[in-house]
Amino acid sequence: MATAISSPVAVEWYPVQAFFLIAVGLAVTAYFFIYEATSTRKSRKLSTELSAALVASVFLGFGTLFLLLSSGVYV
Repeated sequence: MATAISSPVAVEWYPVQAFFLIAVGLAVTAYFFIYEATSTRKSRKLSTELSAALVASVFLGFGTLFLLLSSGVYV
């Protein structure tokens, strides 16, 4: 007998998760822009830039996914 596929996260938590994931993503994005604006060209580190960009994009990507899911757009 086949069982239905269900989400590991309750549907009621989608808006809360979307809010926090997008908030964290925007905070890391702000850190990235502040880091770029305040550091000199010689003091910048590529690893810091790439890690901040990666973390921000992951959080913003999952935040957007949960925002779409909470609004009824199932992707």
